[in-house]
Amino acid sequence: MNSDVLSPSAKRNITILVLAQALIGAQMPIFFILGGLAGKSLASNPCFATLPISMIILGSVLSATPLSAFMQSHGRKAGFILGTVFGTVGASISAYALYIQSFPLFVAGALFTGTYMSAQGFYRFAAADVAPDDFRPKAISYVLAGGLIAALVGPQLVKATSEAMVIPFLGSYLTVVGINLAGAFLFLFLNIPTVQSDDGEIAPAGRSRLELLKTPVIAVAIICAMVAYALMNLVMTSTPLAVVGCGYDKGNAADIVSAHVLAMYIPSFFTGHLIARFGTEKIIATGLVVLASAGAVAMTGVELDRFFIALILLGIGWNFGYIGATTMLATNYAPEERGRIQGLNDMLVFGGVTLASLASGGLMNCSGGKAQEGWQAVNMAMIPFLALAGAALIWFVMRPKEDT
Repeated sequence: MNSDVLSPSAKRNITILVLAQALIGAQMPIFFILGGLAGKSLASNPCFATLPISMIILGSVLSATPLSAFMQSHGRKAGFILGTVFGTVGASISAYALYIQSFPLFVAGALFTGTYMSAQGFYRFAAADVAPDDFRPKAISYVLAGGLIAALVGPQLVKATSEAMVIPFLGSYLTVVGINLAGAFLFLFLNIPTVQSDDGEIAPAGRSRLELLKTPVIAVAIICAMVAYALMNLVMTSTPLAVVGCGYDKGNAADIVSAHVLAMYIPSFFTGHLIARFGTEKIIATGLVVLASAGAVAMTGVELDRFFIALILLGIGWNFGYIGATTMLATNYAPEERGRIQGLNDMLVFGGVTLASLASGGLMNCSGGKAQEGWQAVNMAMIPFLALAGAALIWFVMRPKEDT
């Protein structure tokens, strides 16, 4: 991190956000590795196996706008601590559901967990808010790079805890409770002031949500973020089910997801530099091409190495597409508009992710009679959405530049 361009306060806040991404973010690989497997063990119909993952994302959609407004009024610290509280409650409910073998209660716990996921999504915006303009892409990248540690720790926690108790997966969800409690303590050291004008009064309202959405650069940024995140989730949610369904074990699934999450975050160490050099549009376009390559590789076979290559490409494509779109968005709104547009962005992005995760289970488990056929259907579903994002980006680059 080039700390020369940062104030001591900004450096401290960004460091805390990086640590939070690393520590609290370790629970996300746990959910994505075990959510579908645990759901399948509890659900009466295997088509609903990924419903718990979908409910996490739905919870994120429902809470994004109110949580963003809450942080606009009460500050990032309060909002992020609230996220860990919901994470603790959600994991506790899910653990109890596993104990009593209740699928509806497990789904309810996942819905609470969604508010934690929503709060984590705002870490990148918090970093952008405290960084100077020329450092903003790097600040976003560094915070997301904290997920590298999460990528290493989360799957290993799955291996260590998923079978540690008599009831499968119970130990992992109890571990998540501890992660959230530790995260709440970490945020006590965060200090990001609420937005005020120079005379100390509350800042003006800025543009409405509709006006923001009508701004081409904002609309294209949101579309590209939606597609990058939704397609990554569509494929990743199905991966453990596909791997196990094709005859491999849960350890193989954990290793593949670990490689995927590493690929999601390792590029963050240089994505910000690439954006600064080549511009957001080129980096987003590269991300979309890499996502398409991931689908192409996945459809060539179900050998273990194909799973690894496809999921690594999927992670890299998500990184370029999502960080590029986040940077495009974060540099095109006023400070007083951030609570409104950040909440709207994440509501739309995770709304798309919710639909993708719901579709993932149905495509994977109910497309043909074999896991291979379901895996093919999942990857084929990427094509129209990549075409949509690509068309939107090309339109934006080709249009006259009078208005952004």
